[in-house]
Amino acid sequence: MAVPSPGAGGTVLRGRWSWPLTPRPEVVRPFVRPASRYGVGHRGVDLAGQSGQPVLAVDDGVVSHVGVIAGRGTVTVVHTSGLRSTYEPVDAGVQRGDLVVRGSPLGSLSEAGSHCGALACLHLGAIRDADYLDPLTLLGGARVRLLPLR
Repeated sequence: MAVPSPGAGGTVLRGRWSWPLTPRPEVVRPFVRPASRYGVGHRGVDLAGQSGQPVLAVDDGVVSHVGVIAGRGTVTVVHTSGLRSTYEPVDAGVQRGDLVVRGSPLGSLSEAGSHCGALACLHLGAIRDADYLDPLTLLGGARVRLLPLR
């Protein structure tokens, strides 16, 4: 399987990804960075959706994983930027090694395995190397905070 190579310097542009659900979903639960690598946190964002709704690739890439983790269908895509996007719970319509383009369907939002209670929601993750990133910064939906220099 050919894996895309990282972009120039591994830089990440804000607002580079497209939304994985249409219409643009409500953010039900935001990203919470863990204090340590194995600490408590929320390593992605939960996006409100409907069971059976198409789940779309956020950017061009290669499907690197399709499977079930902790009872939830999962899909991972490695992008040309070197970032990985993760999606769950998904009834996959792709296979490992498939090339995908931004906006192409990866599968459908599964009713089983959502951790949003009675709501169906998509958990979208963003990973660079071993570091989890806030996907909203890539989707253009995060608030930017400027801090004073000292």
